[in-house]
Amino acid sequence: MTSEKQASNPLEAFVLLAKGAKGAAAVELIKQVTEAPGVYVFGELLDMPGITELSTGDHAQYFHLLQLFAFGTYSDYLEKKDSLPFLSPAMAKKLRHLTIVSLATKNKYIPYSQLLESLDLKNMRELEDLIIEVIYANIIRGKLDQKNQNLEIDHAIGRDIQEDAIKDIVIVLNEWCNGCETMLLGIDKEMAKANHSKESFIKQQESIDQEVENIKKTLSKSQSQQQDGDDSMVTESASSTTTDTKPVKKTSKSKGLRGSGKIFK
Repeated sequence: MTSEKQASNPLEAFVLLAKGAKGAAAVELIKQVTEAPGVYVFGELLDMPGITELSTGDHAQYFHLLQLFAFGTYSDYLEKKDSLPFLSPAMAKKLRHLTIVSLATKNKYIPYSQLLESLDLKNMRELEDLIIEVIYANIIRGKLDQKNQNLEIDHAIGRDIQEDAIKDIVIVLNEWCNGCETMLLGIDKEMAKANHSKESFIKQQESIDQEVENIKKTLSKSQSQQQDGDDSMVTESASSTTTDTKPVKKTSKSKGLRGSGKIFK
């Protein structure tokens, strides 16, 4: 479990070592962590007592170097390089990686020209190789747009935050919250409109259904009355026919008259 945790958080091992590190041991730890692959946040280490003690001693430049890796960029190093330790190739590469991350958190598209200047690189091949390294390190997600000469950013990891930046973050979050509230109010209004339209439609449909029902009843009544009229006419016709026809008496057969004639011999 411990090894899995350290793998997911590479800084954890250095934080554990820093608990007992002071002076030269703390300096050596800073050298190691600024070169170590996969370590791109340093805030926990900066808070360790053995590390913070370096800020006022003979090794203050190493404390400031760690601060640079936590909050700064390669351009910051170039401005202060005379008061900072020399960067090894691994340190310089990591600080350039972190510089790309800082630019990626502020821009969706980063022109190659800006990257070349910020990273102090002289040719495009070096720049593209460095960008590919950063993408494979999974600290940014994006793609190279050689046609438009820029780096398109989809995602970037977060870096350590300085205390004086917290106010700006709070302002941004408040603005975001206000925007969300405005959006919710707009959604509520649209829902009210939709509900009103639905109610109007239901009432209109009920009115149409009632009208259709009334028409059906009217037609049914009309058909019933017509049927009754037809039946009445048939009855009257039958009655008239019966009245006009006289009964015929049957003729009786005449009986033979019995004679009393005599038979003459």
